[in-house]
Amino acid sequence: MGKTNARFTVLVVDDSHTIRRSAEIFLSQAGYDVLLSEDGFDALSKVNDAMPDLIFCDILMPRLDGYQTVAIIKRSPRHASIPIVMLSSKDGVFDKARGKMVGAEAYLTKPFTKDQLLKAVQNYATADGVSQP
Repeated sequence: MGKTNARFTVLVVDDSHTIRRSAEIFLSQAGYDVLLSEDGFDALSKVNDAMPDLIFCDILMPRLDGYQTVAIIKRSPRHASIPIVMLSSKDGVFDKARGKMVGAEAYLTKPFTKDQLLKAVQNYATADGVSQP
């Protein structure tokens, strides 16, 4: 059973207000529902309450970093199938490998463009049977 774009929910986890706001604007304009979290603890609560269809998660955050956040989400049988795209201002091989090790499906370097962000979402929206905007 596929969802419509209006019901495809994307959670953006980043401690940068600018990154969260940019992602919210880009995704909302494309017809996706958007949830925002500024740290890993808040993200865990939103994942549990809202069951997003896709998560973008920054690596470097205070309190609970992106690797820890992703590892916790992926350990939960209820949430393990949610695709997660790591966000980082570094484009390092080590960061990408570590992201894969904790369960992230992909990696997006910041700052990202609108097209890069929407392409990443469409990869998972299409896989979920969601029609494109």
